Amino acid sequence: MQDREVIRAGVAMAISIAVIAGVGCSTDRDRPTTVATVHHAVAHDVSLPLATLAATDVATREEDGAPVNALAPEADGGSGETERRTAPSHVSARGSADIEQTSQGTKPGATLVASFDGMGEGFAGPQGGAVARNPSDNTLAVGRDHIMQIVNSRMAIFTKKGTRFEVTGQPLYGPVGTNAVFKGFGGPCEERPNGDAVARYDQLANRWLIVMPIFRRLPVRENEPVAGVAGEPARHSMPGHAGQPGPAQKLYEPPPEPPVVPGAGRGAQGAPAQEKGSYGMCYAVSVSADPLGAYYRYEFVRPLFPDYPRPAVWPDGYYVPSSTGDDVIQKHACVVDRTRMLRGESATEQCVIVDGVNFLNNADLDGTQVPPAGAPNIMLAAGGTQLRKVMEDDGLYVWKFHVDWTDSSKTTVSGPTKVVVAPYHYLCDGQLTNCVPQPGTDRRLDAQGDKLMARVVYRRRGNTESVVAVHSVNTAAGGGGVRWYELGVQQDRSVSLVQQGTYAPDGMYRWLGSPAMDRNGNIGIGYSFGGAPNFAGQRFAARLAGDPPGLLTLWETVLAEGAASQTNTLRWEDYSQTAVDPGDDCTIWYVGDYLKAGAMNYSTRIGAFRLPGCE
Repeated sequence: MQDREVIRAGVAMAISIAVIAGVGCSTDRDRPTTVATVHHAVAHDVSLPLATLAATDVATREEDGAPVNALAPEADGGSGETERRTAPSHVSARGSADIEQTSQGTKPGATLVASFDGMGEGFAGPQGGAVARNPSDNTLAVGRDHIMQIVNSRMAIFTKKGTRFEVTGQPLYGPVGTNAVFKGFGGPCEERPNGDAVARYDQLANRWLIVMPIFRRLPVRENEPVAGVAGEPARHSMPGHAGQPGPAQKLYEPPPEPPVVPGAGRGAQGAPAQEKGSYGMCYAVSVSADPLGAYYRYEFVRPLFPDYPRPAVWPDGYYVPSSTGDDVIQKHACVVDRTRMLRGESATEQCVIVDGVNFLNNADLDGTQVPPAGAPNIMLAAGGTQLRKVMEDDGLYVWKFHVDWTDSSKTTVSGPTKVVVAPYHYLCDGQLTNCVPQPGTDRRLDAQGDKLMARVVYRRRGNTESVVAVHSVNTAAGGGGVRWYELGVQQDRSVSLVQQGTYAPDGMYRWLGSPAMDRNGNIGIGYSFGGAPNFAGQRFAARLAGDPPGLLTLWETVLAEGAASQTNTLRWEDYSQTAVDPGDDCTIWYVGDYLKAGAMNYSTRIGAFRLPGCE
C-alpha cells in the first residue's frame, strides 16, 4: 500500500532463556525448557490526530470466521451455542473456608463520586450506538482529562471533570471499531476491528496504549516462515523494509452503525477459510496525553494464536501475555520496547513460550513510583489445570521476567516459585461452565474461575512494594467469592504472601473482580454481583491499609443494579477493569456490565470510588 511502509531489520534470531514447564502442585519445575524469539516490527508509523477525522462511507468489518476459542469473540455472534457446557461443582476446597469473610465490613462504603453508562445497549455517541457484542471484554483507561473504554471490538472516549471539562461521562468520540486508530496504517491492523482489544494509561509517561490482537491467520507474506499451530514453538518474524515512520495518515471515523438486531450474528458455517500465515498484535501509543491526538502505530507478527492479551505497564516495556488456544496448556509471554515506542522509533518484541501453565498476568504498575532500576516484571498465575480436571490448588505461581534490550541473550524468565496460599477451588470449575443462576430463566452465566483476573497490580510506596491479585472461588455457602491477595516484593525480588481473604458475606455470587491499590496502600476491588433472586450487576468493596489483615472492611457500594437476566449467551463480561486516576493517584475507577429492565443486551457502567484519605 502506498502509505504503508515497513522497517528494515535483520531476520529475527532465537535466543535461549530459562523458563518453566507446567505449574501444578509441585515447585520443582524451574528447568529451562523453551526459547524466546525476537520480533522486529513488521510496520510502524505515526498518525494524524483522531480529532481531525471526518466520517466516511467505508464500512467497518467485523472479524469473520475467527477460530473458535473460549476467550475470543464467539464464532456464532453471541448465541453461545458453540460453547462447552459442563455441570459445575460448588464444592469448596478443604481449608478454604478458614479465610472467608462472611459478613460485610462495618465501616462506611467507598464514596461513589462519578457514575455513568458506557458503551452497550442504549448508548449513543458521536458515531452512533455501540453494537452490544458478547462478551463485553470491558477494559478502561483513565487519564488526566479523559476516559477511554473498549468493549470487545468497539472503543469510545469520554470527558472527565477537571481543568478541561466541566462534566464527567460526555462521549467525545465513538463508538468506533478498534481498528479506527489504525486507519491508513494498512494491513490487518487497519482491515477489521478485533475483539479482546485492551486500553491502558501509562501514568509514567502520560500516554495512552491500545493493544489489539489479530485472531485470523494472515496470507503468507514474502520471506515469512510458515506459521506454526498452537502447541508448537513460535517461529521467527519476517524481515522488514526501510522507510518508517512514513507520512502521517488520517485515522478512520466510521459512520453511525445500524441498530443491533437481537439474536443476529454470524454462524461459523460459511466463514472464510483461514489463511496459513501468522497472526499479529497491533499497538498504538499516543504521541501526547491527548487521546484524540496522534498515535505511534506498530504491527508485530504473532505465530501463535494471541488470545486474551493482558497488557501491563512497566518501566522497561509493555508486557503482553496471551493464550495460544483452549485445547493446549500453553501461554505466550511477550514484551515490547516501551522506550522506543514512546518516541515512535523502530522497536522489537521479545516473546517466550510457557508450557503447562494457567493464564498469566504480568504486574501492571499503579502510581508513578517505579520499582528499583532493572527490577524484573513479576508474572503470576493461579494453579490447577481445567483441561486436566484439576480444579483446586493451594498456591500462586510467580515468574520474574527480565528483558535486556541491548543484549537479548541476557533476557531471562525465571520461575515458577510457589507462594503457598489458602486452598481454593475454581468457581464453578472454571470457564464456560454455565454457572451463576439468574431470576426467571434456567440460563446461567459463566464465571471464568480458572484464572487470575485483570489487573494484577503493582504499587511501590517508599521501600514497600506490593502486588495485588484476585480470582473467583467456590465458597462454603455454595456461592461465589472474590479471593484476593496482597503479596510483598523483597529487595532480592522474591515474593511472599502478606495477606489474603475471600470476600463472601452471604450465599450470593461475587465474581470477575478487578483490584487496585491507591497511593495510601488502600485496596479496592470491583466485581460482578448476582445469583437468584438477584439480577447480575456491579459492586465495589475495599479496605484501608491499616485495617485488620484479610478483611475488606468498608461496606459494599453498589455501582449498578441489574434489572433483567441475560439470556442470549452464558458469557458474562469475561473480565472487568479498574484504573487508578492519575490526577490524585487515589480515586479508583471501575467498569462492569448490567442489564436494564426489558433489555436483551448488556449495558456497561463506569464508576469512580474514593476511599477515606483520598483528596
